[in-house]
Amino acid sequence: MVAEALAQRWRLGPARQRFAGLLLEGRVVTGEAEGTPRTTRVALLRPQTYMNEAGRSVGPARGAFKLPPERVLVVHDEIDLPFGEVRARTGGGLAGHNGLRSIRRELGSAEFTRVRVGVGRPDSTDPEIVSAYVLGRFREGSRQVEELVERACGEVERVVLQHEAP
Repeated sequence: MVAEALAQRWRLGPARQRFAGLLLEGRVVTGEAEGTPRTTRVALLRPQTYMNEAGRSVGPARGAFKLPPERVLVVHDEIDLPFGEVRARTGGGLAGHNGLRSIRRELGSAEFTRVRVGVGRPDSTDPEIVSAYVLGRFREGSRQVEELVERACGEVERVVLQHEAP
């Protein structure tokens, strides 16, 4: 949902099938210098692999764009954060997230940036219940979900702007 919102917000062109995913590219205004808009090139990749194999999509894309791992930003749901909380960090542990583990393996480093989108945790630790929870529909209202997506988009933009600061 965050990727879809960013693609619209940034007015990226149509998606193309590349790197086992849907790739959108474009330029985003990141500021202004002497009355002239300053832009940065962005690529938004939505892996079409199983979540646990996301690295098979992210790794080749990173290689093709010749990006160091710290220039890769991954947006993911986080059951260890309460619903509505959004946090960004670079590096660190993977908290048992198999998709992040796959990305680390393919990038050869855990020093990529993550925007963690809090979806809360079910009342059970049963793996089947947890899996159904994260793969199911939100229990919160549509307005709350829209606000969460908006906060996540804002955090992604903050990180992108921070990387582009002169």
